[in-house]
Amino acid sequence: MQLLVSNFWQLFVLSAPWLMLGLLIAGLINVYLPKDFLIKHLGSDGLLTTIKAALIGAPMPLCSCGVIPAALALRRAGASKSATTAFLVSTPETGIDSISVSYVLLGPFMAIIRPIAAITSAIVAGVLVGRDSKDELVQHEAKNNDSSCCADKEAKPDVIVAETSEQTSCCAKPTAATKTSCCASEAKLATDAALPPESQLALQQEPQQKVSKASADTCCSTKGDEHDSAQGSVFNKLKQALAFSCTKLLNDTAKWLIIGLAFAALVQTYIPLSFFSQWGSGLLAMIVVILISIPMYVCATASTPIAAGLLLSGVSPGAVLVFMLAGPATNIATLGVVASELGKRAVASYLTGVIGVAIAFGFLTDMLVEHFDIEVAPMLGEHHEVLPNWLSQSFALILVLLLVRLLVLKFAPKRQALKS
Repeated sequence: MQLLVSNFWQLFVLSAPWLMLGLLIAGLINVYLPKDFLIKHLGSDGLLTTIKAALIGAPMPLCSCGVIPAALALRRAGASKSATTAFLVSTPETGIDSISVSYVLLGPFMAIIRPIAAITSAIVAGVLVGRDSKDELVQHEAKNNDSSCCADKEAKPDVIVAETSEQTSCCAKPTAATKTSCCASEAKLATDAALPPESQLALQQEPQQKVSKASADTCCSTKGDEHDSAQGSVFNKLKQALAFSCTKLLNDTAKWLIIGLAFAALVQTYIPLSFFSQWGSGLLAMIVVILISIPMYVCATASTPIAAGLLLSGVSPGAVLVFMLAGPATNIATLGVVASELGKRAVASYLTGVIGVAIAFGFLTDMLVEHFDIEVAPMLGEHHEVLPNWLSQSFALILVLLLVRLLVLKFAPKRQALKS
C-alpha cells in the first residue's frame, strides 16, 4: 500500500507542471482567442478542419493530462467534435520535446515515423468522431420532424390553417417583414406586421438612433459589455484566464485526473516492465501493449525512455511504436473526458481511430525495418528530467491547494444550508 501511494504521488508530481501549463493555455484560449476565429477554422466537422487541429496540437509540449483542459477550452469556444478529438490525440502523442528525445534514445527512423503516425492517428480519430456526430444530428432531426406539429398538417392537406399576424407555431415561416432581432418587443412586432407594406418600408428606412436608445437596457446591451471586457487591461484578462482555469475548468477535469492517476499507479505498482518483453513482436504483443497502456498515465516524452527499455528487452520496434502512440492518448482520464464532453458514442470512434492507426503503423514499422534493414537501437545514457524536482514538487503543492479550494467552494453552500 505504501508503494502504491508513493507511485501515485510521483505520477501526480510528474503531471502537475504540465497540467498547470494546460490550464494556463486553456484560460488564455478562452480569453484571448476570438470565438469567431475558432468557429471559422475549427468549427465544422470535416477533413480540412481535422487536419488543422491535428497540426496545431502536434508541436505543443503538453502531456496526457495537460491537454485535457486545453481541449475542453477549444470545444467550449466553438471547436467541433472532430477538431477537438484531433487536438486531443495529436498533442499528447507527439511534440517538439518528444521528437528530440526520440532521436536521441531511439534513432532517426523512430523520430520521423512517430510524429507521422501521431498526426495520422489524430486525423483518423477526428474524422470518425465527426462522422458519428453527423449521424446523431441526422437521427435527431429525423426524430424531430416525425414528431413535429407539421407532420399532421402534411398528412391532412385538406385542413386549412388560418393565417394571422400572430401565428407563432413551428409550422409558420417568418417573412422578411417580421424578421427582427431579439431586442424587439412583442408589441412592436405585432404592430409592424399589421401595417401595410408601404409603412413597413418606411419604418425600415428610419434612423437607428431611437432603436439603440430604446434597447439600451435589453438583451442586446450585453454586446457592449463584452466589447468593453475585450478592451480591458492585460492584467484583467490574465486574471480572467486564471479564474476560468483554476475554478470552472479544473473542476470539470479534477475527477478524471485523480481516477486516471490512480489507475496508472495501480499498473505501475503491480505490473512490472518485464511483463511486456515476454510477448516479443506481432499482433499479440501490440494488443497486450494497448491493453496495459489504456489505464497507464504516460506522456510522449516520458514514454520514450520506457520504449528504449522495451527495445532492449526484445520487444519489436512496431510494438514499441504502438506503446508510444496508444499510451499517451488512451489513458482513463482522457477517455472519461471524451465520454462526458463528446458523448459515450465518441469513445468507441476515438479508440478505433487511435488503436487502429497505431497497429497499422506498428506493422508498417516492422516491415520497413526488416525490408530495408533499418537499425533501431536504443542509445540509452543518463536521462535528465525535463524539469528539476523542486519545481515539479512546487507545482504539485499548488495543484493540491487548488483542489482543496474547489472542495471548500463545493461544500460551503451545503454547510451554510445546514446551519440555517
